[in-house]
Amino acid sequence: MNIFKFTNDEDFVQTGANLVASLLHSNPKAVLGLATGSSPIGVYERLVQMHRKGLVSFSKASSYNLDEYVGLPVEHPESYRSFMNKHLFDHVDIDLSRTHVPNGNAKDLEAECLAYDRMLESEGPVDLQILGIGSNGHIGFNEPDASLSSGTHVVDLLPETREANARFFPSIADVPRQAITMGVGSILKARQILLLVRGAEKAEAIRNAVKGPITTQCPASLLQSHPNVVVLLDEGAGQWLD
Repeated sequence: MNIFKFTNDEDFVQTGANLVASLLHSNPKAVLGLATGSSPIGVYERLVQMHRKGLVSFSKASSYNLDEYVGLPVEHPESYRSFMNKHLFDHVDIDLSRTHVPNGNAKDLEAECLAYDRMLESEGPVDLQILGIGSNGHIGFNEPDASLSSGTHVVDLLPETREANARFFPSIADVPRQAITMGVGSILKARQILLLVRGAEKAEAIRNAVKGPITTQCPASLLQSHPNVVVLLDEGAGQWLD
């Protein structure tokens, strides 16, 4: 892993955006794996700024999002499709028909998971997978467990994950109890992984992920087995690392 700690948000954001832009310059048809959450927002906003200045184009790229809530209408402001539209897709030249987010409202969720994996297999591997990390070490919505699913699957969200996401909803009762998520096996197939982590509340999780044992009880620790991972940390997230 290549780990970088930043003392100011500007450098964190610009470094992340530059990695994405450099990939699109060298490979305009790149397949991007995208994440939601607070950590990547600044990077997406910087990419929008760079696009408006003519510094980066998404016109030939395609994207696959990690996850989506089950049962949340796609037009709901907290759906991950809405998140991506708000923070990136609506402001750059990406072809929306080549942006993919799991359908959490599919009548047959198992069939939706299988179809998502087939698309990933046919168009992938993902060239650059952006990730965040949960305070319990989850990546995507792959929660700590005795074993982890390799492919896209439906997951029951743990109480701590729902509590962490409750700030985006009127109450915790409104937070969905399930999500569709890309599996750890799919994530690890990406050619390069960019892990973005911000906030002191993530310090323990990131220490366990990059310095602790590889264990399914900290799904992010499996990233240690990947040959090309870049980790960007703000001061709070990196406070427990040497």
